[in-house]
This record gives sequence, C-alpha cells and structure tokens, in this order.
Amino acid sequence: MSRHVAIVTDSTAYLPQGTMERHGITAVPLTVVLGDRALEEGTEITARSLAQALQKRRPVTTSRPSPQTFAEHYRKVAESGATGIVSLHLSAELSGTYDAAVMAAREAPVPVRVVDTGMIAMALGFCALAAAQTAETGGTMDEAATAAEKRAAGTSAYFYVDTLDYLRRGGRIGAAQALLGSALAVKPLLKLVGGRIEPLEKVRTASKAIARLEEIAADRAGSAPVDIAVHHLSAPDRASALADRLRARVTGLADLHVSEVGAVIGAHTGPGLLGVVVSPR
Repeated sequence: MSRHVAIVTDSTAYLPQGTMERHGITAVPLTVVLGDRALEEGTEITARSLAQALQKRRPVTTSRPSPQTFAEHYRKVAESGATGIVSLHLSAELSGTYDAAVMAAREAPVPVRVVDTGMIAMALGFCALAAAQTAETGGTMDEAATAAEKRAAGTSAYFYVDTLDYLRRGGRIGAAQALLGSALAVKPLLKLVGGRIEPLEKVRTASKAIARLEEIAADRAGSAPVDIAVHHLSAPDRASALADRLRARVTGLADLHVSEVGAVIGAHTGPGLLGVVVSPR
C-alpha cells in the first residue's frame, strides 16, 4: 500500500505470503465446505487435506466470501490509512466473489473500485501485483485498476486435469463435455476463455498431455519478457519438472513461480492438476 491506494484481492490469487506482505496486498478468503464444516481457504484447510477428502469422495463444495466479510476487510484497510481501494477478484463467471465485493463496496468508508479480472490463480495474482506496483509508484485508483486490467488482457492460463469429473460436479464444465472425455479415455487440456474454463485439446495419455501443455505455454510465452506460474495439486514432482523445462525453454522468462493451488481451485479440479499461467509484462 502506497500513496493511500490499497490493493485487495481474494485467496484464489495464490500469491506467496512474502510477496503480499512486501506489496501490502490483502487477500479475502473464500470458503471450502467439507461435509458440514465451513473452512476458510489458506488458514483452516490445506491443499493436502482437501486432496485427501476428494480421494475419499467426501462431499466438498466452495462458497464466496460474504459481503460482510468484504466490508470488514475494507474497514481494516481504510483504518490503516488507505483513502482508496482497488479490489481485484477471480472471474465472476466462476464465483460470486465479485458480486459480494461490489455489495460491500457501496458501504465502504473509502472509495472502492471492484474489478472482475476474469482470471483465477496466479493469473489473478499477476493482476494484483501489477496494480500494487502501480500504486507504489504513486498511481491513482484508476491507474492501478487499469494496470490490472491490461495485465489480465494479456495473460493466458492453461490446465491439465486427470479427469473432468470434479469440474462437472462443481458445474464449471458441461456434463456432455465431461462425459465425452471419460468415454474416450482421454486426458483433457483446458484454457481460461472469457472467464470460463473451456476444453482446449484432448490427448491420449497423461505424459503426452503434459508435454503438449509445455509446448502450448512455451509458444504463448514467445521471446518477450514474461512471468510464468506453474500450479499443481498433489503433483509436486510433475510441477517441478515442468517448471524446469519451461525455465530452459522460455528465453524471455522474468519470474517463474511454482506453487500448489489452494483448496478452492483444488476442489473443482481434483488431485493431479497441472496449470501454467503465462503473463507477458
């Protein structure tokens, strides 16, 4: 937070804690409902415990933060000295988080600009970083929001999942598409398109699908300065190996982050997820 412009995002940005602290970014937690227990992402449920619950086929759902939760975070940020807030959130096509933020912003003690980035995971995280860096150099609320929107417009997110079943259960992909993938015994590659998760390609084996994911990400990165994030759920070795190959292959690489997704995204993708976010600077 600098020049009294504060940046707020949500827990699905999966920014490293140290990065958030350095840039004064606040993350509002989404909720994972595990059986009859509502747990805050990032503090009350880990990716590992979520993966174990999914493997045991326990019922898992997710929930947006309430407007009251947003209001409390906005109040705390204002009390810390902010005179304006830019609030950046995951795609409104995937969650009601943006709508809750808009409701809370109406009653906030300082002006709040709420932005639907259309992104998820570090695709959202890179947007929050762009906004924070703009604020740190004296940018206004509008300038910080514009920086985030520009970053979102150039960012691509690709995903490999072992099965489409989790996305189908959560309503994030059509039943017909999920059934087709299962019937053909293919390994699906997905892409974030217009804020929604859409099928990109179907590949016969996991190894070929991951190789294709690498190729697509490297081609998208090109040779200009670019940040990349590699995400996974219960697949650290696969993620590390993919990151090493991208590090060697992408000539314009600036920063590369490797992290496990949190429980909210994991609940909809299932164990075995690999994701690559490509975000040109």
